[in-house]
Amino acid sequence: MKPASRVMPMLSAADMGRALAFYEGVLGGEKIYQFPPEGDPVFLTLRFGTTELGIGLLSGQTLHGRPQRPASGHRIELCINVDDVDACVVALRGIGAPVALEPVDQPWGERAAYVEDPDGNLVMLVAPAG
Repeated sequence: MKPASRVMPMLSAADMGRALAFYEGVLGGEKIYQFPPEGDPVFLTLRFGTTELGIGLLSGQTLHGRPQRPASGHRIELCINVDDVDACVVALRGIGAPVALEPVDQPWGERAAYVEDPDGNLVMLVAPAG
């Protein structure tokens, strides 16, 4: 069997506008795909450098037939490299994102912070420590 060729995390969003404000507006993801192509998206893909993140609008219908909400506990964590962790935390706080861990230098040489996206997913923001 050949190894997998690509892994793309996909998140579910209750409010696509709020998700886009977080991931595209503040964190700078570039929209590279949207379905449907016109109007309000129910699914889209954002590019961050060489990686991609899919975001799908919550609906009552899923391909797998399992409920998407309520999720319990900590199910996924994203790690996003940014230029300035402190500035990102300020900007995300400005759009209402809860901060789970204020920026702090880590012993492995990175400055890190944790925020929640609009759907409660934990996002670790990292940059080289100054």
